[in-house]
Amino acid sequence: MAKVKYYYDPKTLSYKKIQKSNKDRVRSILTFMASSALFAVIIVFLLFSFFPSPKEKQLKRELDQMVLQYEVLNDRLAHMEVVMDEIQERDDDIYRVIFEAEPIPNSIRKAGFGGVNRYENLESLKNAEIVIETSQKLDQLAKQMVIQSKSFDDVVEMARKKEEMLASIPAIQPVSNADLRRMASGYGFRVDPVYKTTKFHAGMDFSAPIGTPIYATGDGVIERADNRSRGYGNHVRINHGYGYLTLYAHMSEIAVRKGQKIKRGDIIGYVGNTGKSVGPHLHYEVHKDGEPVNPINFFYNDLTPEEYEMLIEMSQAPTQSLD
Repeated sequence: MAKVKYYYDPKTLSYKKIQKSNKDRVRSILTFMASSALFAVIIVFLLFSFFPSPKEKQLKRELDQMVLQYEVLNDRLAHMEVVMDEIQERDDDIYRVIFEAEPIPNSIRKAGFGGVNRYENLESLKNAEIVIETSQKLDQLAKQMVIQSKSFDDVVEMARKKEEMLASIPAIQPVSNADLRRMASGYGFRVDPVYKTTKFHAGMDFSAPIGTPIYATGDGVIERADNRSRGYGNHVRINHGYGYLTLYAHMSEIAVRKGQKIKRGDIIGYVGNTGKSVGPHLHYEVHKDGEPVNPINFFYNDLTPEEYEMLIEMSQAPTQSLD
């Protein structure tokens, strides 16, 4: 039951009951509701300003966890960058040195990304700095991995070519030690057996019985196999590639043909006494880039150190050549 209110009337010197009109009642209700709404708004404002809601608490936890994950990811990226630097260093200072290739410049390995801002869409994010930093590291590492992968492809190709080159360079004696009578004459100025004058001898003479097998000293292609060169008689020339050519002269019989591919150790002919020769032997030459070089430097695959030292001593003796 509503509380009854009275007022004092000085004219009648008595208390009278307060009578409210409907308009007054409506105004009171509206005033009360407005005051309550205002008070509620103030309370809600204060609560949201100083006390986070459960949803905000959840979002803050998720944000903190995300920041932590980015920091962990940055640490892992930093470790991967160290590993990548070590791989790049080995690539430049070991692999490419072995295969005589130029290292990849740092300006290429560490180059950034030009053009438009790649991270513009991330700048509006909260904690944008750490997100952009992580994205930059990922992009940079991905680019370095692509460059390193291409570099390793190049190293594999260089290794394959190096293997081919090592198989092609002359590296054994053209006549087996078991078949040799002696190393008759070495590279350099020697006495010509016909004219008895000192002439430059562009190869080495290996004395052996007629019919002794002659072996290719490296992989290559037969460039010539004929007797149409003055003084050499039946002879074979092998183009090994990489600027190397070998010549085998005075054969009794040729066992290969022009254009034929051969491997190191294949029999290409037999010792003879044809052409300008004064005794059964093999005249052997090595040419590099069109110029004759001393064959003594190309016998490292099939001789012991003692045999090689003895061969050097014999090649340097001032003997008469056999052709």
